[in-house]
Amino acid sequence: MTTPHLKIENLHVSIDGTEIIKDLSLEIKGGEIHAVMGPNGTGKSTLASALMGHPRYEVTKGTVTFNGQDLLEMEVDERARAGLFLAMQYPSEVSGVTNADFIRTAINAKRGEGNEIPLMKFIRQLDEKMNLLEMDESFSQRYLNEGFSGGEKKRNEILQMLMLEPQIAILDEIDSGLDIDALKIVSKGVNSMRGPNFGALIITHYQRLLNYIKPDKVHVMMQGTIVKSGGPELAERLEAEGYDWIKAELGIEDETAGQK
Repeated sequence: MTTPHLKIENLHVSIDGTEIIKDLSLEIKGGEIHAVMGPNGTGKSTLASALMGHPRYEVTKGTVTFNGQDLLEMEVDERARAGLFLAMQYPSEVSGVTNADFIRTAINAKRGEGNEIPLMKFIRQLDEKMNLLEMDESFSQRYLNEGFSGGEKKRNEILQMLMLEPQIAILDEIDSGLDIDALKIVSKGVNSMRGPNFGALIITHYQRLLNYIKPDKVHVMMQGTIVKSGGPELAERLEAEGYDWIKAELGIEDETAGQK
């Protein structure tokens, strides 16, 4: 298998005519965990949505390649089948569709017609991953995210990731709303994927997640672009000192209001 490779160069993204992402470049390879941090309104979730192909987000300039292919030319489902995965900050509820049916359908869509996963193999893998995430077996027959707590939804997103086995995962604030026990379980799920055939971009506000998922690189995002990169120690300093020292260092006065 070719080592996964996501390369973003000089990316610009607008929403309703307002530019949010500005000249952003980032490269993620298999075996690497990257964390993106930054104050509210700096474009972190916009980046995640644009990479996955949300129609509201218009890429006005720049390139994104995924394993050498032009990601921006792909439809959303093509990006998923190619091995890109997004764990959403606010997962949708889908009444009438069970978790098991949803995940099996997604796996079969990725595998293609004539190569569907055998039912017993699917059940074994689902049971194994649910045990890893300490999820009750009843979760598989509950409707997708319907009536789930915030923590249950986040755990369910990681279950989908483990079952789909993407090459590159974008994890958008998977730690928000989690207590310490749930945070440890979700982190265990992500860490179980680590290896040369998997890379991840973790979007987070807090160092606490990075205590359990050790990043290889940390990037600070402000005013729609990456302004500083470093190792895990950068996240530790941000936790201790906040973002003012970076703003002072770079001469940044304030963030643009209304960005996400």
